[in-house]
Order: sequence, then C-alpha cells, then structure tokens
Amino acid sequence: MTAVQEERTTEELKALAERAGRELEDASALDILRWAADTFGSRFCVTSSMEDAVVAHLASRALPGVDVVFLDTGYHFEETIGTRDAVEAVMDVNVITLTPRQTVAEQDAEYGPKLHDRDPDLCCALRKVKPLEEGLKGYQAWATGLRRDESETRANTPVVGWDEKRGKVKISPIAKWSQEDVQTYVAEHGVLTNPLLMDGYASVGCAPCTRRVLEGEDARAGRWAGRSKTECGLHG
Repeated sequence: MTAVQEERTTEELKALAERAGRELEDASALDILRWAADTFGSRFCVTSSMEDAVVAHLASRALPGVDVVFLDTGYHFEETIGTRDAVEAVMDVNVITLTPRQTVAEQDAEYGPKLHDRDPDLCCALRKVKPLEEGLKGYQAWATGLRRDESETRANTPVVGWDEKRGKVKISPIAKWSQEDVQTYVAEHGVLTNPLLMDGYASVGCAPCTRRVLEGEDARAGRWAGRSKTECGLHG
C-alpha cells in the first residue's frame, strides 16, 4: 500500500496535521503543497472562491490535475463564474463545482426572499457550509487561500492545521504571504485573477453581500459590511 492510498484514522490525521504545522511553518508554499501531494495524493483537493487562482496554480505544480473545488452559491458575480471557467480551460486542474441542495428560487420559496439580508448565517450555512461538507467527504485534506494578513480573525492561521468540524487536515500554504507576495506571484506566473480585484473589490464573495473596500480598510471589510459577521462559516 502506497502512502497516497493509506487509510488513516481521525486521530492519526489530527496528529499528522499538528506535526506538519510545526515542521512546515517555515517552508515555502510550494513545498507545503508538495508535502500534501506526497502525503494524500488523490485524497487531497484545493478549494477556491475564484477570487484568484494562486493556490490552484501552486497546487497544479505540486500535483498536476489536482481537484479544485468551487462552490457555486447561485449568488456569484458573473466575473467569478468567468474566472472559474477560465481556470478550468487553461490550468492543469480538475475543477469540481458544488451546488446547494436548493436553487435560489427554491430557497426563497421555503425561507422567503433575500435570506442573505435577514439571516446571512443561515444563508451561508445552506449555500456554502453544507455543500462543502458533502463535497469534501472523499478527501483527507483540503487546501485554502487563507492569509494571516487578511483580517484579525485569520491572524493565527496555521500553514497546516486540523479542521475539527470536518475531521480533515486543513492546509493554508500562503498563510504567511502578504498581498504584495500574491501580486508578485500573479505577475511572475501570469495567474488568472477575478476582474473585480481591479474594480475596488479586495475580497470577492456573493454579490449581495460584497462591496468595494474603502481606503485604509482591511481586505475583508467589504464582506457583510455593516454587520458583525466576518466569516461565512467555512473557516470557523
């Protein structure tokens, strides 16, 4: 049995994550993803909001043909769907699109229209959290594009950690990067980015809950503006 085929218990995976988090803290993003590819093989995937394709591009260098999971909430900007389609067309990845159990119209019929305005936590749970939990069932580890400099809630993001909610290894290979690091990588490798990033948006989520950021605001300030909510529930 090879390493990538190995079945591990939850406790083994958790111990593996905690050890790797310590040992890989100073490793490069590409080396972190190479470790993930060597350790988990096809049981590893990348999740992407299609704000940019930096982590997907890095992962494709470590594991060509890697699964890139995208949540189509039904509320995305057209530019986000276009970025997903472009990534699928030009990069050595396998894009997997997840959708919620209900369409927006079906959700409106059950919960009333504009649930995102009245109860954004429930809307995110229905359209993001539950579909991702279903979509990740076949994997032992998943990678995200979380960065410590994005907001206070992400300041302690480990490069490799344990996702208690889903019982999986959670990898954030660019956790230590700055926005300048991201821009440098994009420029050096010609990585696809969402056009909205050139139009005043610093973080791109669902259209009804995302606005442009103002000068001096952190990158997440345009998400759920005017509310105490800062995360959709995918990351805590």
